[in-house]
Amino acid sequence: MSENRIVRAAAVQIAPDLERPDGTLERVLNAIDEAAAKGARFMVFPETFVPYYPYFSFVLPPAMQGPEHLRLYERAVVVPGPVTQAVSAAARRHGAVIVLGVNERDHGSLYNAQLIFDADGALKLKRRKITPTYHERMIWGQGDGAGLAVVETAVGRVGALACWEHYNPLARYALMARHEEIHAAQFPGSLVGQIFADQMEVTIRHHALEAACFVVNATGWLTDEQVAQVCPDERLRGACRGGNCTAIVSPEGRHLAEPLGSGEGILVADMDLALVTKRKRMMDSVGHYARPELLSLVHDDRPASFVHQPHRSQPDVRSLDHEQQPASDEPSRLPAGRGGSGRDADGAPDQRVAIVRR
Repeated sequence: MSENRIVRAAAVQIAPDLERPDGTLERVLNAIDEAAAKGARFMVFPETFVPYYPYFSFVLPPAMQGPEHLRLYERAVVVPGPVTQAVSAAARRHGAVIVLGVNERDHGSLYNAQLIFDADGALKLKRRKITPTYHERMIWGQGDGAGLAVVETAVGRVGALACWEHYNPLARYALMARHEEIHAAQFPGSLVGQIFADQMEVTIRHHALEAACFVVNATGWLTDEQVAQVCPDERLRGACRGGNCTAIVSPEGRHLAEPLGSGEGILVADMDLALVTKRKRMMDSVGHYARPELLSLVHDDRPASFVHQPHRSQPDVRSLDHEQQPASDEPSRLPAGRGGSGRDADGAPDQRVAIVRR
């Protein structure tokens, strides 16, 4: 339950280290110590912050990206590995839940990954951005539905999405349906300009209202020297400025502290989780305010597999309310309406589609 729990959150807006392979990790660990000293028990870092967001992919043409892309491969994070071990130890030492964005390397591919560490240091979730955005598709592979999950942590039920995944209402609803209480949002920051920050603020406040959850959003920051390094062409440097809105938002859509729009800093605010129930009492979009017999979500939450063995038994087919259905060659349906006819109350065939799970 969310009543009678106050959690101090920290949203971290700092610059990466573009030079030293382990430099950004050092900055993360120092920021964890600093946030913990301020009493924070829930901390969020920017999108793919370790080793750094691939800003080069936004300003360089594809034919010139090879060397930078390969350098990112060399510095990307293997999960589990030294980076996760270090962050896990910091989480355990401070008793804090930490959400960290990394470039994950899985053999020959890179992914935009979000890692959620519990207060005991356990890695509770590794998820991958389901669809990289625009220029990012040259850099990262796609995630799968298994990562659209909410995990129970020491501070509550936590979910996470990266950047424009927040513009995918079905992805957000998948987390809402799992009753997230605290949502970690991550954006790159220092990108596109002020319009990106303005749009971001609308997005995170809307999710807080619709999901009746807290949103802790972290964006990255580039110094002037780093902007010049990423964009040798002065005409392109405006593309790597602005776009910052590090913020902590309540389920009522209110900022709990003044957002960080520029510079480095750690935003800290207390989240009273009793506000989750206060908001849901009025509007629970996955409960009393929902109409699942009219509108519902189909979510394939199986991990992606690149090898399929058809001689093995087929996966279970379960309905949206997770009740086991009998095996059949016919398409699976939800439980029949009155009379057990497989029709809705109005006599029409039930058109809701079953969800496929492992």
